[in-house]
Order: sequence, then structure tokens, then C-alpha cells
Amino acid sequence: MVENRPAFLDRTYGALAHSVRRELLDALRTGPVKVTDLAAPFDISLAAVSKHVDVLEDARLVSRTAAGRTRIVTLEPLPLVGAREWIDTYRTFWEERLDALEAHLTERDRT
Repeated sequence: MVENRPAFLDRTYGALAHSVRRELLDALRTGPVKVTDLAAPFDISLAAVSKHVDVLEDARLVSRTAAGRTRIVTLEPLPLVGAREWIDTYRTFWEERLDALEAHLTERDRT
């Protein structure tokens, strides 16, 4: 059965699915960055980086503002909180499985 996830989770995880977009988010952790500076480390065109920023903006993970002809991109971390909270719902599941594995291995080593 597929869980009926809110649309924001679909947008968030969809945006995070591409390595370039994750790297862009990493670059924004230290503060707002001009799009041209954001694109500099990548071996893709400025237009391609701008399209990735569009996806991040659609997912509300970044905002883009104009300062004259310059576009500034800012990280908007709130959607990441929702994504983390959804993942955290599985923390107990995995902790229980790992505890059971540890108990099994400990018991096996005793015999």
C-alpha cells in the first residue's frame, strides 16, 4: 500500500533526488549566493544551473531575489524539516531491527 504523502514531501524529495541540486543546497548553507557564483564550480551551463535552481525554488527549498541584474539564491530549510520528520518516523523501526540483530549476534556468539 502506498502512503498518501503530502505534495510538499513529493516536491522536496523530487528536488533532492538529483546530485547537482543537493550540491547547490550544500553551497547555500553558509548564506545567500549569486547564481553565477553558485554555478561556477559546476561543469554545466549557467542555464542548466538556473533550471536546477528553478526545481529547488518550486520545492520551496530556495528563494531567488533580484538585486539589479544579479539574482541571489537563499536556502529555505523549512521543507527539509518536514522531510526529516517523515524519515524519523522510521527511526524506531530500524532501531528495533538493529537491536534484534545485536541480540541475535550476541546469543550466537555465546553458543
